[in-house]
Amino acid sequence: MHYPKPYIDYLVYFHGLRDYFECHEVLEEYWKEDCEGGKKDYWVSFIQIAVSLYHQRRNNFKGAYRMMKSAAVILQRERNAVESLGINYDLLLKDLENRLVDLQNETPYQSMNLPLTDEKLIAECKRHCEEQNCVWGNPSDLTNDFLLNKHTKRDRSGVIAERDSQRKLRAQKRKGH
Repeated sequence: MHYPKPYIDYLVYFHGLRDYFECHEVLEEYWKEDCEGGKKDYWVSFIQIAVSLYHQRRNNFKGAYRMMKSAAVILQRERNAVESLGINYDLLLKDLENRLVDLQNETPYQSMNLPLTDEKLIAECKRHCEEQNCVWGNPSDLTNDFLLNKHTKRDRSGVIAERDSQRKLRAQKRKGH
């Protein structure tokens, strides 16, 4: 089975680097591009899972719960898509249900693994992890301040400039230029 590179990157960030912020970035960009025939909601659910874990790791349990709940709702109607990504659908939903209980109880963060079923996909992801000097399945480094607070520490000037450019384009279109 051939998987999109951004999905493989997401899995490496998710299971190897535990960089949920980058999970969000790489998959959101792909989701926006992969919209032939309409946006694919299952990508949104995987973005939300990563965002939820990012919030939980920072003890933002309410934000984490909202994101995880939304992901679970989307995934309930996406069995075929999830299975086509080499993931055990039933086990994933069960894992999300268990995590929702943890979030309601404000249980401290513990690393989560997606229940992958495709051994070739896992092997490819492990190879990518080795290339990035990380270990597939290692728990999150809770002492890494940059990883825990990445949204406040990274350079966002490019993102801000792009948003400003898009805002100006929309304003010009409204004026009829």
